[in-house]
Amino acid sequence: MTRVVVAGALGRFPVGGHAWADLNLILGLRELGCDVWYVEDCGEGSWVWEWERQELVTDLDYPASYVSACLEPHGMGDRWCYRAGDRWRGRSPEDMTEVLAATDVLLIRGAPIEVWRPEFDLPRTRAFIDVDPGFTQARLLHGHASLVGTVDRCERLLTIAARLGAADCALPLAGREWAVTRPCVSLTHWPPQEHAAGSPPSMVLQWRSYQDVTLDGLPYGNKDRTFPDFLDLPRRLGRPLRAALTGGEPTLLTTNGWEVVEGWRATRTADDYAAFVCSSEAELGIAKHGYVAFRAGWFSDRSVCYLASGRPVVLQDTGLSDWLPLGQGVHAFTDPDGAVRALEVVREDAAHQAKAARQLAEDVFATDVVLPRMLSDLVV
Repeated sequence: MTRVVVAGALGRFPVGGHAWADLNLILGLRELGCDVWYVEDCGEGSWVWEWERQELVTDLDYPASYVSACLEPHGMGDRWCYRAGDRWRGRSPEDMTEVLAATDVLLIRGAPIEVWRPEFDLPRTRAFIDVDPGFTQARLLHGHASLVGTVDRCERLLTIAARLGAADCALPLAGREWAVTRPCVSLTHWPPQEHAAGSPPSMVLQWRSYQDVTLDGLPYGNKDRTFPDFLDLPRRLGRPLRAALTGGEPTLLTTNGWEVVEGWRATRTADDYAAFVCSSEAELGIAKHGYVAFRAGWFSDRSVCYLASGRPVVLQDTGLSDWLPLGQGVHAFTDPDGAVRALEVVREDAAHQAKAARQLAEDVFATDVVLPRMLSDLVV
């Protein structure tokens, strides 16, 4: 049996969307018959935003309880460790050292390991999955210490930049070799749902995730650069759109006809997030400025959940057409008029679009499609 230890960020980013990005990978590996463990190592200290009290906390109980709540329902209540410095919750560092010593693949998803401990050298293979294409490579070029330290200790580097190497793709390689993979979704845990009649299309909107990056003098930014062009979409469409908003000013949206819910409340737990997705007619995705500008074919780990639920995806174009079939379940747009046209198609042809969305999830993004290809290159 192949043993995989997934290193993620469940506790450091305790909201449902981030949780499912890790969970789809973890649960998909288990469904393939892998012996899966989870580790989250924060380095010397843990700094996590506690949503309920709206303050930064440094104790481990809050993030570790979130990790446990995500994993325990899936039979992994004793197969994880959350660690910061010499403090830990879950399995002890000694236990995890034994686990890592018998591990085939240490799979690091997105978040760098802040302090590289000797036990992380024990697995046969280490692999890093870039889920933030363009921004990851820019940080490598700028010498982001923990990211460089993590990536350079991995024998395999993967990225969800589907158009890597295309003539018009501005994503740099940062002096490294990358293999292309895709975001994945566990179809078992994301079954198709009945049509959400009368519900608006929705989005999960983090206004600004982090600082912009600069490459060759050009800035690559966040959604605060792209979203203003689409502020009046509800008026153009003639009906509401819903946003679970984090970090932005709600009145900027509500005065333009948006329904706004507080992002962390709407998507706090894994179950909350699934309920938000399934209550939507479709996903409307406004991409980060950098994803649009890099033209790397970025597709969201959130969008695959919408598709699996039978919810069509209407996404700002990041270079999708040469690797993903469009018009049936997934629609790409470059301007407000294109977004309106796509949203109208989704509503007018609801049953067919819902079926096509689920089919795309099964054919392109299902864990049993994505992960065997990944593992075949990683297990040596």
